[in-house]
Amino acid sequence: MRIRNQIVSVVKESNSHYDVTMLFSVLFLVGIGIVMVYSASSALALKKFGTSYFFLRKQLLFSLIGIGALVACRHFPLQWLRVFVYPFLGVALLLLLTIQISNFKMTAGGASRWVNIGGFTFQPSELTRLAVIIYLAYSLDKKSDRIQEFAIGFMPHFLVLCLFSALILSQPDFGSAVILAAITWGMMFAAGVPLKYLLTTAAAAVPAIYYLLSTSSYRMERILSFLDPWKYATNEGYQIIHSLMAFGSGGVWGTGIGKGYQKLFYLPEPHTDFIFSVIGEELGLLGVLVILTLYCIIVWKGVAIALEAESGFLTLLGFGLTISIGLQVLINIGVCLAILPTKGLTLPLISYGGTSLVLNMAAIGLLMNIRTRNKYEP
Repeated sequence: MRIRNQIVSVVKESNSHYDVTMLFSVLFLVGIGIVMVYSASSALALKKFGTSYFFLRKQLLFSLIGIGALVACRHFPLQWLRVFVYPFLGVALLLLLTIQISNFKMTAGGASRWVNIGGFTFQPSELTRLAVIIYLAYSLDKKSDRIQEFAIGFMPHFLVLCLFSALILSQPDFGSAVILAAITWGMMFAAGVPLKYLLTTAAAAVPAIYYLLSTSSYRMERILSFLDPWKYATNEGYQIIHSLMAFGSGGVWGTGIGKGYQKLFYLPEPHTDFIFSVIGEELGLLGVLVILTLYCIIVWKGVAIALEAESGFLTLLGFGLTISIGLQVLINIGVCLAILPTKGLTLPLISYGGTSLVLNMAAIGLLMNIRTRNKYEP
């Protein structure tokens, strides 16, 4: 009886430290990601690097670092976030400026979105997203008693968004800038910033968005190919067409892991932006539904954690982190299913890429931290 009670006590203590349901969902998705990254990239890696395990090895390393980040953020003293909010924001700004003014930037596909120092590659826009979320949670909570005022509750946060968005757009990375804007608007709305400010400014931004789209040939081509991909089958519509073909080939049960066809030099970026298409082909509708269910569990848990938090800062932080993960999932899947125009965004926890994987797992760790400390008011 004593042994049984001790086991129950250990299990209860473990559950109090980690949200088991969320942790299982995250680790399951990471595991699927490891398998599917290898399946999607083996042929490409063999041709380009002489070994089919090139991307698999790196994804395994990223996953281990990501688990470490999750554990570290789960136990990180949340009150320290208030202390380091501006230094963290400054580091993100410095890294974005590094792309603009230094020789450490790395260019791929016509975009300079990465910093390469000593062979270590990092995407600053991913860190920027987390830094801005922490800043907004801190600042909006601090100004909660004057949140209704335009110059206090809205304008400072809007200006910070403009600064970071301008640097991200110059890379260019339109998708990350859109996500950052959506997170900012969502957190300001949750904090109680008057809707009239948010709607008016959003309407005023429409001409600027149209200008950015119309003056960029590749963005306009993506919009046109989204509307009629078959008309642009040999260029901008190529990705969408082969993505849809992958889902069509998968059917209900899928062709089987490793047996997909579109990843064999037909579908571009099969292990990053379009890994969901490879999943649709090899795991079929059932595999897709399992993955969507796991993402829904994470988002649902994140919202519940934010609502249960007894501090305005923690509530806003929880909402921001959850919105960030949810938006990335929706946009990536929307692109793969031709519901949205093509954007260079990875699928959280699954796609190949160290920066995205590690920082998304860090965000999950912070959410778990909020859950276990919802009695704490920083």
